[in-house]
Amino acid sequence: MAGKAAARVPRKSYEKELLRLQTELVRLQEWVRAEGARVVVVFEGRDAAGKGGTIKRVAEHLNPRVARIAALPKPTERERTQWYFQRYVEHLPAAGEIVLFDRSWYNRAGVEHVMGFCTREEYQLFLRQCPIFERMLVEAGIVLRKYWFSVSDTEQQERFRKRLEDPLRRWKLSPMDLESITHWEAYSRAKDEMMVHTDISEAPWYVVESDDKRRARLNMIAHLLGSLPYRDVPPPVLELPVRPESTGYERPPRDLQTFVPDHAASL
Repeated sequence: MAGKAAARVPRKSYEKELLRLQTELVRLQEWVRAEGARVVVVFEGRDAAGKGGTIKRVAEHLNPRVARIAALPKPTERERTQWYFQRYVEHLPAAGEIVLFDRSWYNRAGVEHVMGFCTREEYQLFLRQCPIFERMLVEAGIVLRKYWFSVSDTEQQERFRKRLEDPLRRWKLSPMDLESITHWEAYSRAKDEMMVHTDISEAPWYVVESDDKRRARLNMIAHLLGSLPYRDVPPPVLELPVRPESTGYERPPRDLQTFVPDHAASL
């Protein structure tokens, strides 16, 4: 459960602060690129906890060549036979890159464990190896931040209901999502055990209370920015060149090209 609910952040205040934080994220991006830093941000939490919306706001104004989202589908039959962390290693950043994991290797500690998609032995092996794996990442120079989005059962239920009724968000729901309602306590126990084993000093968990999506987004982004030693990187000096005089080029006749119909004219 999240703590005592705070007042919802007003939209005007939210949008103003979000824009300020997103401007800082662009500064962070330029520092990452200039310094050759490697940053991994893990977003975890229950279904409908607000991870996807927060990731969208983080990445909204960033260069997709620098900051990319890793949202892996279920493993293939071949990947099932690999070392568990192997498919995630392929998506780790190179110098000057940020990777935002929309769910991560922690699938094994959550849905796979609760829904029986892995064996008890595989689950126990994960809990032993995960801290070692993450220490290796940090020792190799990767900046690792892990955020757990905590949503209450009542708020999750309401968000599921809204998704069911909204044709633009209906795709976000799957039978597995709805089944998670009946496994609320099992997921809670799994999260608690995961935290015991993987909340390590080199890569601690940071809990984001997310019943208020606006508050959660602002708090998470502000924390990420505050945890990194980024600085201003002077942008390259750019000037628009003078457009040269025409050398006689003429566009081909319009009737030689196929244009999309002017749908907007019917509005």
